[in-house]
Amino acid sequence: MKKNILIVGAGGVAQVVAHKCAQNNDVLGDIHIASRTVEKCRAINDSVHEKKALKQPGVLEAHELDARDIEATKALIGRTGAQIVINVGSAFINMPVLSACIATGAAYLDTAIHEEPDKVCETPPWYANYEWKRREECETAGVTAVLGVGFDPGVVNAYAALANNDYFDRIDSIDIIDVNAGSHNRWFSTNFDPEINFREFTGQVWSWQDRKWTSNRMFEIRKEWDLPVVGNSQTFMTGHDEIHSLSQNLDVPDIRFWMGFGERYITVFTVLKNLGLLSEQPVTTAEGLEVVPLKVVKAVLPDPASLAPHYEGNTCIGDLVKGEKDGKERELFIYNVSDHKQAYEEVGSQAISYTAGVPPVAAAMLIADGSWDVKKMVNVENLDPRPFLGILNRIGLPTRLREGDKDIALDFA
Repeated sequence: MKKNILIVGAGGVAQVVAHKCAQNNDVLGDIHIASRTVEKCRAINDSVHEKKALKQPGVLEAHELDARDIEATKALIGRTGAQIVINVGSAFINMPVLSACIATGAAYLDTAIHEEPDKVCETPPWYANYEWKRREECETAGVTAVLGVGFDPGVVNAYAALANNDYFDRIDSIDIIDVNAGSHNRWFSTNFDPEINFREFTGQVWSWQDRKWTSNRMFEIRKEWDLPVVGNSQTFMTGHDEIHSLSQNLDVPDIRFWMGFGERYITVFTVLKNLGLLSEQPVTTAEGLEVVPLKVVKAVLPDPASLAPHYEGNTCIGDLVKGEKDGKERELFIYNVSDHKQAYEEVGSQAISYTAGVPPVAAAMLIADGSWDVKKMVNVENLDPRPFLGILNRIGLPTRLREGDKDIALDFA
């Protein structure tokens, strides 16, 4: 039984992770939160105590850490006795945190693909650029590393595996649809780290079509969907992490990702991009100051965590899967709907953070009980999805299935 958790990061997603670990500390043991800004960790701890989230009395401690420093991270893992590290910091720190886990034997979980600050939209499949190069290291060390175990990537990968295992003999296409139909009552903001958010959309849009990588421009391809609860929703085909593993791990000819955007986001994004303000490359001002335009934009936008108290509405995220079962054409939508206000009332974060933060805790529980402690590097679709989705049903992210006129809650007991 692996126990004791180290959470790396102290943003909105880390807050959700901390609350959910606390609610399940009978399984997960001591909880430690580490960030460069220890005051943010302490604020999360205060929130956990205010909500009386600890299931049983236990350790909940804050630590200062620069996670880019592998030796410092190794030392903290050693001092805390952490056996599972949940990395919900910036995507820039994935590789050093993974290195520390390989060196110490701690299991590793993250929610997004590693990125280098000076590179955007690298050659697909993205996992092959960094993570998958370290598979042998993990297996040699006997270290479990579950990659991309947020919601998307993460839960949507499990939905794809569930469809492949239980509902189809042949899958022809998977369209992953992510719509936030909520409102935060701010003129403009991103729902998570602005730097990471904008970087997702400034490069090429990579999709997997006809069993090959296909490139498009952002906002080039638009599609509307009639979705449960949130209704008719405008989306655009974008590049996203899960395509880069699902395309390699499942035998599916077409895999696309669609994200909902309002007209204001599109307008602001387009202006910023055309002005060069979304560039990750440094520029020098007339006063001789070297700045990175994207970091300046990030600095002037609201902290996404500040949106939570006023957020209303719902998210709907799921997989529309088409193919064949028992010789007949089949189409179904496996999905989750989350409510912003309910998320805030429970853990003090909005539903975007909630949907990203609950899944790694479910995965940690499966590593703790041995079910997912596979001693090697995997993506979520490489694992049995049913116990994962079963825990998510219990701890806040229930799965539903819509097929034709039928819409049901799935039970994984």
